Amino acid sequence: MRAIILAGGKGTRLKPYTITLPKPLVPVGGEVPIIEVIIQQLGKAGFDHLTFAVNHKANLIKAFCGDGSQWGLRIDYSQESQPLSTIGPLTLIPDLPENFLVMNGDLLCNLDYGAFFRHHVASGNDVTVSTYKRKVNSDFGVLTLDGAGRVTSFKEKPVFDFDVSMGIYGINRSVVDRLRQGMPYGFDNLMVDGIQNGLRLEGVPFSGYWLDIGRPEDYDIANQEFGRLKAEWGL
Repeated sequence: MRAIILAGGKGTRLKPYTITLPKPLVPVGGEVPIIEVIIQQLGKAGFDHLTFAVNHKANLIKAFCGDGSQWGLRIDYSQESQPLSTIGPLTLIPDLPENFLVMNGDLLCNLDYGAFFRHHVASGNDVTVSTYKRKVNSDFGVLTLDGAGRVTSFKEKPVFDFDVSMGIYGINRSVVDRLRQGMPYGFDNLMVDGIQNGLRLEGVPFSGYWLDIGRPEDYDIANQEFGRLKAEWGL
């Protein structure tokens, strides 16, 4: 099974930790880079070929991960010459299989990646998205108005539930074949265009542990919880 790991971003939101290191190499719990956690998890899930889509400080990622032999799997690299967003980097990879996993390289998560990918393949989806329920607290009183401006309802600081993308996708190669090679194209573009063009898109809810290590406060949480998670997940 093949997985593409998106590892080309500059990690701007995670500064100052990313001044000298690319975000996938930032250590969690003072122990191992987050990318090593992901590699171990993917290997245990049955993925034997990982491709890193790299750009910013790519040489450091290549030096750390090498050819993957230390983990008993194959690792290679796809180098961007300019930022291509989330989905654009896939157009630079010439040997994509019919179906493959795509994920961000900064996730601390216990999703069963193998089961998720097998579901994607069995379903015949064009794109399968792993989703997570997020609660967003409003700091304001929210009014509902009718066409004449009359207040019809009011809620004080309501809580909204959203299904959000976890940054983990199953994708069919035909989706990438439709795109212009080497042009910036994001997951947001893929969803909007996919809905308009009638692609088969499915969201698969996940209720386990998921943390996107994108901000300093998220990184602090990861450092605090990694010791416990490492033991629970058998890393």
